[in-house]
Amino acid sequence: MDLNEKVEKSADFLLKLLGNQTPRSAMICGSGWAKVADELKIIQETSYDEIPALTNTQVEGHKSVLKIGETEKGLTLLFLGRRHYYEGEGWGSVIAPILLIHALGIEKLVLTNAAGGINEDFDVGDIMLLEDHINMMGNNPLIGGNIHPDIPRFPDQTNIYNSDLRNFVQAQALECNIKTKEGIYLAVSGPSFETPAEIRAFKKMGADAVGMSTVPEAIVANSLKMKICALSLISNQAAGKSPNELSHEEVSETASRILPKMKVLTNQILNSL
Repeated sequence: MDLNEKVEKSADFLLKLLGNQTPRSAMICGSGWAKVADELKIIQETSYDEIPALTNTQVEGHKSVLKIGETEKGLTLLFLGRRHYYEGEGWGSVIAPILLIHALGIEKLVLTNAAGGINEDFDVGDIMLLEDHINMMGNNPLIGGNIHPDIPRFPDQTNIYNSDLRNFVQAQALECNIKTKEGIYLAVSGPSFETPAEIRAFKKMGADAVGMSTVPEAIVANSLKMKICALSLISNQAAGKSPNELSHEEVSETASRILPKMKVLTNQILNSL
């Protein structure tokens, strides 16, 4: 069974759970973001094992659960955990949630991640709203045969992180008295952290933060005409800027500390979309 067939079966399965309703939004929870779902009214959940198109995550701190939340405006899908390119299984497992979201007719997508801060004005614990990205993963999920008939061969990416949606999210953050930063996210393949020399180069390229996710999903979702916003938790200072050795544990510790703010912000966004 190819990926598109798995997506079709998955959509049929989820539509039954959804009572044939189309959710208004979806969110993919990156490192440290899964617990934001605790603030929402969850009416149904299922493990990735039950969904043909999805596969279990392999990174500590990433669950493998899809939750259906009820917001003030309608239903939302929360993907607790994501797959990464560095896991070595190709793009299928990484982009499957996006294809599934599209198959369900969802048009608004919130992407989240943890990132290393490059911009000297950023502090650990800041939340950055992506205004654009730089793809340094050495690959692109659209290489090869067309993965979906709705995706053009050469999709435009001028407004990949929808400016109207970004302004909307900024307004929601202000309403919650939460300050956000804006910046450029640079994606690398990982799984090794970057070297100090690479970080200096990325800074000259205009990057404000660096991570190992989000960009592939954004490329595919944008190509499918979804409206996307993306949030990065600045979980650590990038290599050469931090006195500490970089580790996934530091990412988790920062997320735990900033979690109350992350919960308030995402709850406000999803209830207003």
